Amino acid sequence: MARVGIIGAGSWGCALAAVAAANGHAVTVWSIVEAEVSMLQKKHEHTEKLPGVILPDSIEFTGELETAVTGMDLLVLAVPSVYTRSTTKMMEPYVRQNQIIVSVAKGIEEKSLMTLSDIIEAEIPAADVAVLCGPSHAEEVGAKLPTTVVAGARTKKTAEYIQSVFMNEVFRVYTSPDILGMELGGALKNVIALAAGMADGLGFGDNTKAALITRGITEIERLAVQMGAKAETIHGLTGIGDLIVTCASRHSRNRKAGMLMGQGYTMQQAMDEVKMVVEGVYSAKAAIALGQKYEITMPIIEQVNEVLFHDKPAKEAVTELMLRDKKAEYHALEWE
Repeated sequence: MARVGIIGAGSWGCALAAVAAANGHAVTVWSIVEAEVSMLQKKHEHTEKLPGVILPDSIEFTGELETAVTGMDLLVLAVPSVYTRSTTKMMEPYVRQNQIIVSVAKGIEEKSLMTLSDIIEAEIPAADVAVLCGPSHAEEVGAKLPTTVVAGARTKKTAEYIQSVFMNEVFRVYTSPDILGMELGGALKNVIALAAGMADGLGFGDNTKAALITRGITEIERLAVQMGAKAETIHGLTGIGDLIVTCASRHSRNRKAGMLMGQGYTMQQAMDEVKMVVEGVYSAKAAIALGQKYEITMPIIEQVNEVLFHDKPAKEAVTELMLRDKKAEYHALEWE
C-alpha cells in the first residue's frame, strides 16, 4: 500500500484520488479552498466539478498542506497549470529528498515558457518529478470507463512505480521517458481544441474538425521535435490521442470555450460561462512565443491567438487558414 497525497481537489484530482483509493492505497486530498474541503468531507462528492462520482470513504480531505505532503510515498500535483509555481513554493518546505511528484495538469508558463515539470524542478530541487497524462476526461475516469494514460519520468523505476500505483482493469498506464514530448502534446492540444470548438460554434462539420485535428498535430509535432521531443510521443496517447478527445468531447472545457467564441462570445465571456480553468487560453501565447523562438510556423495556433487576444472574428480566422498559399502536405515526400 502506498501513501498518496493529491494536491488539488478539482475534477481531475478527485478522479485520480478515486483510482488510487480503489487500488487499496491510502489517499489524502488537499484543497486551498476551505468550503471545498468541508463539502468533500461531508459528502465525499465534488458536487460542482465531478457530480455523481461518490469518492471512497477511505479518502481523507484536508486544508493543511503539510498534512497532505509530509510522509507520502507519492505526491500528485493536480492544481490548474497557472497555479503550479505558487503551489510548489508552498509545498517545498515539506518535501523530502527524492520525493516523487507527479504533475497531472497541462500547460506552459506564459512568461518563462517553462513546462510544468521544469517549474516543479526549479521550485523543489529535491523532487523526482514525473508526469501522468493522456486522453482522460475526469468525468469518465470517475465513472470507471476504460481509460489509457502514460506515466513519464526521468527513470524507468519511477515511471513503473507510478504505473503500479494507478493501473487497474479500467485505468491502463503505459510508461515513457519522453516527459518533454508528453507535456508539449498535452499543453498545445488545448490550443487546437479551442480552434475545433470555434469551428463547432460556427456550424462547420466533420471535414473541418478532421482537418484541424490533423493539421494541428502537425504543428505540435514540428515544434516538439525541434525542441528535442520524440515524434513517436506526439503520434501516441499523449499527442494525437489527447488531441482527439479534447477536440471532440462534450466534457472538454477548451472545446466548449471555443464553441462559445465561435458563437460570438468574447474570450472572457466564454471563460466565465465554462466556470472552470480553460488551460488553452493560458497556453496560447506561450505556444506562439515558442514557435517564434524555434522558428516554427504554426498557422492554426496563430489564428487562435488572433481570436483570443485581438478580437478577430472566428469565421475570419478560418477563412484566412483556408486561403493560405498553396502547399504540399509533406515536403519530405518526393515525386518519382
